[in-house]
Amino acid sequence: MSTRFQFWLSGFFRFRIRFWGLVESCGILLLAASVLGFLGGWHWTLDLCSHFRVQYLAGLAVAALLLLIPGKRRLALCFGIGALIQLAVILPLYVGRTEAPIPPCSQPIRALLANVNTGNRNFRAVAEAIRFFDPDLVVLEEVNSQWLSDLQPMLAGFAHVRSAPREDNFGIGIWSRFPAKDSRIVYIGQAGVPSIHAEFETPAGRLTVLATHPLPPAGREYSELRNNQLACLPEWVRQASSPVVLLGDLNVTPWNRYFRRLLREAGLRDSAQGRRVYPTWPAYNPLLYIPLDHCLYSGGVQIVDRQTGPRVGSDHLPVIVDFRLLQGAGVGDKRSAADGEPRDWMILRPVSSAALQCP
Repeated sequence: MSTRFQFWLSGFFRFRIRFWGLVESCGILLLAASVLGFLGGWHWTLDLCSHFRVQYLAGLAVAALLLLIPGKRRLALCFGIGALIQLAVILPLYVGRTEAPIPPCSQPIRALLANVNTGNRNFRAVAEAIRFFDPDLVVLEEVNSQWLSDLQPMLAGFAHVRSAPREDNFGIGIWSRFPAKDSRIVYIGQAGVPSIHAEFETPAGRLTVLATHPLPPAGREYSELRNNQLACLPEWVRQASSPVVLLGDLNVTPWNRYFRRLLREAGLRDSAQGRRVYPTWPAYNPLLYIPLDHCLYSGGVQIVDRQTGPRVGSDHLPVIVDFRLLQGAGVGDKRSAADGEPRDWMILRPVSSAALQCP
């Protein structure tokens, strides 16, 4: 065996992962991913990086503090600035909460949204959640015929039902204690997955509910179809003749450019605004928690409370929202709910008009 080879072999077995090097590498990767998340308009893979802002904030902050110990201040400063940028992106969810006078004799309406996961067989946990929270409106996503059959006893007391069960994780259903003036299965965008558009007669007035579930961004085609469906939703909101509540697993987080575009063009607000981050997926791995399940609302609606429910066997947590209809709110008031909504502060490429064209 040659001397050179022996030297290389001995060096190979002496290789060690150094702790500070690992901290530096993790920080660099987190910083790079956080920057790439702002470039989501360029490629669908970069768009995926926009969803993990809370993880970037925590990881970069920890890396910056740790690197102060060995005196690597320049790198610590770099990571610290990166953490502050993530904070600036997340912080708007904690401010800007609007309060309105409580209408006299107006009882709150409770809506429960749950992506139950077609393959989940824990029907009892979902039924218990519905029984415990006692909602007036229930929106279930990823339901098939088996789910509807097993939950039928629990949901038998609801006055109105509209459902479109499917076996491909895109079945959807809505149950309401209020009678419906109009209720139909609709197809928004080009993905061919069902949504539900319904208008209900509540004691406080009419309410339009739009339940939808775009495709997940698992590949270029699915990402474009998701973006297309999000781009088509504002037209459905603008057509509503009463205040609107939009419920669904939108497969997008509040920091994503397509979500911000939806709020801006539909004149909607996020029910999480001014409260906090409400992560809902993946329920089995809290370290990767991101908020994919949403309740958006128009003018004429006042959010009273919002919370996430317990695990029900799905990879998503349920979302429970209490809200009131403001008396005297007309159709023209819908867009006022989004006044002052922060604009996208970094748009690096216009969205492809071809990808977002509505049929």
